[in-house]
This record gives sequence, C-alpha cells and structure tokens, in this order.
Amino acid sequence: MIKLSLVGIGSGNPEHLTLEAIRVLESADVILLPRKGDEKTELADLRRTIARNVLKTNPRIVEFDYPVRDANTPKYLDGVNTWHDALGAIWGQLIGEYAPDTGHVALMVWGDPSLYDSTLRIAERVIAQGIDVEVRVVPGITSLQMLTAAHAIPLNSLGAPVQITTGRQLRDHGWPEGVDTVAVMLDGECSFQSLQTEGFDIWWGAYVGMPDQLLMAGPLKDTGPKIVEARAEARAKHGWIMDIYLIRKP
Repeated sequence: MIKLSLVGIGSGNPEHLTLEAIRVLESADVILLPRKGDEKTELADLRRTIARNVLKTNPRIVEFDYPVRDANTPKYLDGVNTWHDALGAIWGQLIGEYAPDTGHVALMVWGDPSLYDSTLRIAERVIAQGIDVEVRVVPGITSLQMLTAAHAIPLNSLGAPVQITTGRQLRDHGWPEGVDTVAVMLDGECSFQSLQTEGFDIWWGAYVGMPDQLLMAGPLKDTGPKIVEARAEARAKHGWIMDIYLIRKP
C-alpha cells in the first residue's frame, strides 16, 4: 500500500512546522510540490526552502503545474468539483509514476489539511481511481490561529460560539444567527462591506506569519475602508494575497 501524507506546514513561516510534520516529510520518498503560476512563485519557493533547509533527508521533489479553476462556470460548486477532478487525476498519475506499488508520498499543505482546504477531497478522488493509498493527515498551525495570536485576542467572547465561514456565504446570506463572532476565510472581495458596519469590530491579517505580514484592527466602520485599500495595494505589489479576518459584535 502507498502512504499519502498531507502535511500541514502552517501559514508561511518554516518555524511553525511541528516536529511531527518535519519527521513525516523527512520519511517521504517523494514530495509533490505544486506550482501555481508566476504570480504565486513565492508559495512554491517556500516549500522548496523547507525541503532544502529544514529537512535533514533528501526526498525526491516532483513539481507539477496546478490546473486553473474555471471561474466562469455558472454554478460555483460545479466549477470547484471539475477542478478537483483535474487535480485528482494529476495526483493519481504522479503517484502511479513515482510510487507505483509501495512508497511514501507527501504534500505540504498550507495551514491544516482539515480546515477549509480541499486536499482531503482530492485524495478521495485518487482512491476512487483504484489506487491503493493510505491517507494520513498531519495537522498544522492555521491562519486563524496566526491571526488571533498576532492580534493577541481570544477566538471567542466568553462562553460564546464562533462560526467559520467564507466571504461568499457572508455576502449571500448576511450575518449568521446565534453567534457574535465570525471568522471569514477565502474572501477575495472584502465581503465585510456587505454588512451594516455599525456595531462590529474587525481584526484582519494578510500573509500572517510571513515576513510581509499586514495587520489591521478596529471598528468595522472606520477600519473596513482602510483594509480594502491596503489589500488592493498588497495584491498589486505581490501578485497574490492570502488574508483572513475575524468580526465580532461588541
């Protein structure tokens, strides 16, 4: 049986790798390393840095080009599923080529493979191809943890629940009922602008844990426009951006 390890590597700082993550990566025979286009070369470079400077062994590094998701598909989930199918086919092909019967294949996953990430769904597609793999998840520090740590705030207010959601959900359905704290991930449109800004506080971070980390916090009414401007400038400068934010009703 082939081992397939999905290893959480944190949010951009090699020092945030757990000892388990390092040990599992060092034990791999092959590490699959995605390339996501010229705009996101920094992401591939970080993975290369980890393999070169952190690991004490020399697993084979196999790079592959990430397919582009068709954003024009009428139904969002149809486009995502088609994209995942394409990735599953690529993984299956590479696993079959570099670990055809036995062996240990690993992928470095931003944050944690189980929180708003699709690597587990793609791994299911590999299994569906009839490839005999045993999937293992190594948890990693998430951008949500890095955000609250960077702002030195607790995730929730005392005794209260938190909802983790996406920008799309916030735009389409508004503030969820029954919670006073919402963490928003995967938001490329600053969807907090869809809320009535009175009565909310926001804590925002981009490139959290990386040298270019940006942080802003304050009342949404005053801070929101500043975040929109800073986000646009950062994306223009780097060609890509990863950000996350927490909104709370005081």
